[in-house]
Amino acid sequence: MEVTIDKNSGYCFGVEYAIKMAEDEMAGNQKLYCLGDIVHNDMEVKRLSDKGLVVIDREDLRYLRDCKVLIRAHGEPPETYRTAINNNIELIDASCPVVLKLQHRVKTAFDKMEKQEGQIVIYGKKGHAEVIGLTGQTLEKAIIVMEDKDLDQIDFSKPVTLFSQTTKSTKGFYELKEKIEDRIKSEKGRLEEMDFNANDSICRQVSNREPQLQKFSQEKDVIFFVSGKKSSNGKALYQVCKGVNPRSYFIENEQDIDSEWIHHEDNIGICGATSTPMWLMEQVREYLLSLDENPVAAG
Repeated sequence: MEVTIDKNSGYCFGVEYAIKMAEDEMAGNQKLYCLGDIVHNDMEVKRLSDKGLVVIDREDLRYLRDCKVLIRAHGEPPETYRTAINNNIELIDASCPVVLKLQHRVKTAFDKMEKQEGQIVIYGKKGHAEVIGLTGQTLEKAIIVMEDKDLDQIDFSKPVTLFSQTTKSTKGFYELKEKIEDRIKSEKGRLEEMDFNANDSICRQVSNREPQLQKFSQEKDVIFFVSGKKSSNGKALYQVCKGVNPRSYFIENEQDIDSEWIHHEDNIGICGATSTPMWLMEQVREYLLSLDENPVAAG
């Protein structure tokens, strides 16, 4: 049995940066609060919790005073910064630079759309931390769309500016762009430049993983995609693997593995989401190799 970890998998720059900031801050055994799970991976959250990272929500933040709070890579809306100032909270801001740039672009576009009675539309998951940060730049006026039925919220007689959550599927974004164009043409009988402005704001460090994963999955007999169930990026990238290799399995850790899924002669690939720590993929690899050493463990 051969077991290989995809070298392109694991943390993206933003998540890696946030976790390093958290670990550096806690190095002196100091308690550090984190606004939401630092990463959509329960095992990594637990590892950092054991070091002193305390996960809080926005309601908790309102009652905290004189402490340190980490802002994770997803970014936060302006309201969070106002609360921190009022409560004398020191923010350790680990917002991903890609997300911060997008927040600025959304705010600039929103100010322009307000003058034109236009709309900001965001392709993303409602309630997702990054999307909350983005809608906060628009006084909560942005329209969030994921499925066809969500398009009914848009007034196609008015200008539309489209952005995307940074971790969404590139394919999904361009399909949505086309549907909005069709709806505007249907409403107005034409499509002019002032009617629609689509901004592909998907992080290329994320989107470039799709072709890399397709190639990796094609080369292996079996794929174990390691990811937390809450990770939007994980769900999307797993489908990429499954699309080219039917023997692809979504697992949170090695305990999810059924030995009947594999054979001793298999060439196995392990990959993961941008929120999957390398140590976890290595743990899965060690477990698979231990199965290979046990004649009755694998089929």
